[in-house]
Amino acid sequence: MNIMTLDNYKAKIEYDEELDMFRGEILGLSGGADFYGKSLDDLKREFRASLNQYLMVCEEKGIAPFKEYSGKFNLRISPELHSQIAVVAAAENKSLNQWVAERLTESLI
Repeated sequence: MNIMTLDNYKAKIEYDEELDMFRGEILGLSGGADFYGKSLDDLKREFRASLNQYLMVCEEKGIAPFKEYSGKFNLRISPELHSQIAVVAAAENKSLNQWVAERLTESLI
């Protein structure tokens, strides 16, 4: 994964071939904030500068800086997979939601 972490903030890092630079996009914000750098040190410095600028603008304009998540989302899977997961969850005496949430949590560890 191309994720950079700075003070618990995360950014997705990609290489921009046209500019011959790395581009970072800060994740989880209610708006957009990106930054560029040619080296790891450049990226870290620009990440911090971009984040600080974004937070300052949000404060000045009274905007909530971070996305709010409801904890709910729709997941589209095949009926066969749905059936298989339901059987496994039931066998473990868990709800479908509980079983899927546990598997997703495990995948992040």
